[in-house]
Amino acid sequence: MLPTENRLRRREDFATAVRRGRRAGRPTLVVHLRSGATDPHAPGESAPPTRAGFVVSKAVGGAVVRNKVKRRLRHLVRDRVDVFPPGSLVVVRALPGAGDADHAQLARDLDAALQRLLGGGAR
Repeated sequence: MLPTENRLRRREDFATAVRRGRRAGRPTLVVHLRSGATDPHAPGESAPPTRAGFVVSKAVGGAVVRNKVKRRLRHLVRDRVDVFPPGSLVVVRALPGAGDADHAQLARDLDAALQRLLGGGAR
């Protein structure tokens, strides 16, 4: 389970990550990343935690399939939350192929998208 302080809940935060962030797409998912805009050298301010949210539409499948995909994605992001810059907003949007993908395929696609976003890899 993703800790409470790392959950993205407000509509405005989702919109900020999707509209103003960078994105990387893979066959089963798209990752939107809005890096933290805080000054790390500002006195007396601690860095806010990275927050992640998930979008799984009905195109992925029925309720059981959508919830399974969300649980898998939450678990994968929980293990990778430390790789993001502090204060980042992350939105993982599942594509229709995610409903048929297994855990390993989702992990590979998530890692490839994160590598592109964080590693600066060219297309």
